[in-house]
Amino acid sequence: MSKFIINGGKPLSGKIAVSGAKNSALKIIPAALLSKQALTISNLPEIEDVERSFEVLEDLGAKIFRNGQEARIEPEGIKKTELNTKLADKFRGSVMFVGPLLARFGEVKFPHPGGCVIGAGGRPIDLFLEGYRAFGAEIEEVPGKFYDIKAEQLHAADYFFPFVSVTATESMMMAASIIPGTTVLKNCAMEPEIEALAGYLNTQGAKIKGAGTPTLIIEGQKEINAGNFKVIPDRIETGSFAILAAAANADLEITDCNPEHILTLLNILKKIGVDFSVGSDWIKVQKGRRPLRAHDIKTHEYPGFATDLQSPYVVLMTQAQGTALIHETIYDRRLLWTDMLSQMGANITMCDPHRIVVQGPTPLYGKRLMSPDLRAGIALVIAALIAQGLTEIDNIYQIDRGYEKLEERLRGLGADIERAE
Repeated sequence: MSKFIINGGKPLSGKIAVSGAKNSALKIIPAALLSKQALTISNLPEIEDVERSFEVLEDLGAKIFRNGQEARIEPEGIKKTELNTKLADKFRGSVMFVGPLLARFGEVKFPHPGGCVIGAGGRPIDLFLEGYRAFGAEIEEVPGKFYDIKAEQLHAADYFFPFVSVTATESMMMAASIIPGTTVLKNCAMEPEIEALAGYLNTQGAKIKGAGTPTLIIEGQKEINAGNFKVIPDRIETGSFAILAAAANADLEITDCNPEHILTLLNILKKIGVDFSVGSDWIKVQKGRRPLRAHDIKTHEYPGFATDLQSPYVVLMTQAQGTALIHETIYDRRLLWTDMLSQMGANITMCDPHRIVVQGPTPLYGKRLMSPDLRAGIALVIAALIAQGLTEIDNIYQIDRGYEKLEERLRGLGADIERAE
């Protein structure tokens, strides 16, 4: 098992480029199933979840030609509609293959998707199943083993999401793009990744209106084409690097990003005293006064405070003056990792499974830790970089799932970080 060894407290400065968005790449890859034509993707992040997605596609029968951050997917040879259990169980993104397979072939069989600990029992797929039923599909479930979904003839639907879900919105939007009739989806998620996916599908013949708003109107087409897609910048990585710069009091320029996608975070950084400037595709964080001011957050669907930035923000609050209430409203179990931050010296009180109080500022000290999930993993890396002494973070596969060549990029800023087995 790989681990990071980090000698903290080193001054950080320089430039760091943002990779392509994990949450955009993991949706455009399954979208290749909607057409028989080849799809070329550029600005792909070289991360574990992308590799797992390609493994799923190849197992289904697609041909993939990869060259670094670019890939060409040829799906014409796909005949199989059953997801390989060993592959699908490795990451939650496997569920995104279900909608396109069902829409194109009328059937799909798959196991319950895997993923990190916050997905263990806390991230059900009931919303997906309800959506497929709305399209006219019949679902057979063998508890603990697999789902078997079939439909003689799928039809358009008028569907209201009982709660906002990014992946369910994307899954139904993709399926509806090639299901005859007009589908209306209400209470949809509004993330930039949804707009990017809809924009691509529309250029290939789909007719999707309302992407980026709560209501999507989709006129299903008999078939659509495929072409070229450039993955948008990763807004979560952008925000994580901005938080790192603030926590480390570093002069840091974040490039190849879209600041418009993290305006909620930038507004809070301004309020707490972080000095920064913004351009069309860059953010410059400057050293500033210390300590920063504590500020409460409550996670919310886009454009609110992203749940994926909550973990790094908790680390930042350990360096701020005063008390901050962190309220996680999206996922269960997402605050349990803070016990490890307390072991490093943070003053954190767990109020209930969804709320903690952080009292700062407190110095952090190196410890031996284990990454429980992707976002807690990057938070532990940030904590280790600003801590005194040596920190070991095990199970960094979880971090590799979403951050490309992280140690190499951080070393470019002056960090003392190594990967070891």
